[in-house]
Amino acid sequence: MTGAQSPTVVLVHGAFADASGFAGVFNELAASGYTVVAPPNPLRGVAFDAGSIASLVKTIDGPVVLVGHSYGGAVIGQASDGLDNVTGLVFLAAFGLDVGESCASVQAPFPPPLLATTNVPTSYDAPGAAGGPDIYVAKAQFRETFCADVPVDVAEVMYATQRPLAAAALGENATAAGWKSKPSWFLVSEHDNAISPDAERFMAQRMNATTETIDGSHTAFIARPVAVASFIRKALTA
Repeated sequence: MTGAQSPTVVLVHGAFADASGFAGVFNELAASGYTVVAPPNPLRGVAFDAGSIASLVKTIDGPVVLVGHSYGGAVIGQASDGLDNVTGLVFLAAFGLDVGESCASVQAPFPPPLLATTNVPTSYDAPGAAGGPDIYVAKAQFRETFCADVPVDVAEVMYATQRPLAAAALGENATAAGWKSKPSWFLVSEHDNAISPDAERFMAQRMNATTETIDGSHTAFIARPVAVASFIRKALTA
């Protein structure tokens, strides 16, 4: 990596997680000399969350590569549209939505993942969201659903610290799709129990993304940060 204009990496986490999950990937990319930012994703709704990420990206001088995991993919797809400094999008087991499509609707043609039966709604409305509850992943099947390839003690911490997603976000349609005008990379998690791998492959093929498959869970970037950072570097050096 050379030159002052090397891209800044913006890592956008998904639902039921926070940016700390990117620690291993952060360390790998930072050791290669990249500037890496991992902002909080509000998890309130696609448009709101995309606006939050876009506001940050607009303050960054020079090129930016946006990396989104899971629901974070829906956010970067919307946020990147019209941002001239975004030079690439990387989807890690993520949603790559088309205009008029939601996280729920894009999965409808495919076998439902385990998450469809292991998510638990709150008894109260999601604060700051359009209406309806927040959702979490139930404790009994959290590791199997979300992070089957991390040690049990790590999964227990991830369960206890999970951040909820406003349920309304799953049905909110995207109004922009930055991948239509920007080069994209997609890492499919072969053993994903939160998003169907078949759905991931469909989204990757549709966006004509440079696609690879990793032998891992929905959060393979936590269990295998070296491999995932290597994949991200391909977008950074393209």
